[in-house]
Amino acid sequence: MKRCSNSSICIYGIGYADQSYSIGFFSKDTLTLTPTDVLPNFQFGCGQSNHGLFGGAAGLLGLGRNQLSVVSQTSSMYQKYFSYCLPSASSSTGHLTFGKGGPSSALKLNFTPFSRNSKNPSFYFVHITGIKVGGRKLSIAKSVFKNTTSIIDSGTVITRLPPAIYSALRTAFRRKMTNYPMTKGLPLLDTCYDLSNNKTVLIPKISFYFQGNVEVPIYPTGILFGHSISQVCLAFAGNSNASDVGVFGNNQQKTLEVAYDVAGGKLGLGTGGCS
Repeated sequence: MKRCSNSSICIYGIGYADQSYSIGFFSKDTLTLTPTDVLPNFQFGCGQSNHGLFGGAAGLLGLGRNQLSVVSQTSSMYQKYFSYCLPSASSSTGHLTFGKGGPSSALKLNFTPFSRNSKNPSFYFVHITGIKVGGRKLSIAKSVFKNTTSIIDSGTVITRLPPAIYSALRTAFRRKMTNYPMTKGLPLLDTCYDLSNNKTVLIPKISFYFQGNVEVPIYPTGILFGHSISQVCLAFAGNSNASDVGVFGNNQQKTLEVAYDVAGGKLGLGTGGCS
């Protein structure tokens, strides 16, 4: 939402799904990304009242489809193409690259098409077609995945799945983890283990499949979330209703090369993005 007064002072307000919000002044300035990539009249918000799960961050970088996002405003420079890799730990290095020719150009990427949703045009919708746990695909009817609406989101931490899909994933994971004692869950995560007496832990591998038979292996830190050594939890959650939008979150994207070819209508996924 944006509102301007007669004195040309503009106020913006924006809210997010997790109840975070930001209110402040809407402005324009010259954005300099590199010595040669300079964008005059770049529009942005200067937050005066910011509340929510921002984690001490200096600001938010809008990478969605809407006309005010960095992706849209820099389209003449970068042709609506950007890529990133989220590192597995804060001590590791990732990247955010605008335009083709970055790290993603040297990696083998498999592409899945974006789908559009008129109710939420700014999001990047993708089609999840299957999940594999411990080398075996979950026995879930194709119709369940076909009727599932999902987005890929770099701002959501934990992947959210429809109840039926999450239940099957949780059951398969628990069967593979019977050698480890379960403990109480967290508010969002209901499958947790006490690993304090284990020197080594065998974690069942998990892969997601996207339209086009694109298989994406999940890095170990995207499978388990460690609240403490005595409370390590399956890092996925179920939605309340089957009609809720699923989310492929950033915890499950770690170490992947994720390339958004917005103009081409497709998402590229590959391993080793932070190498």
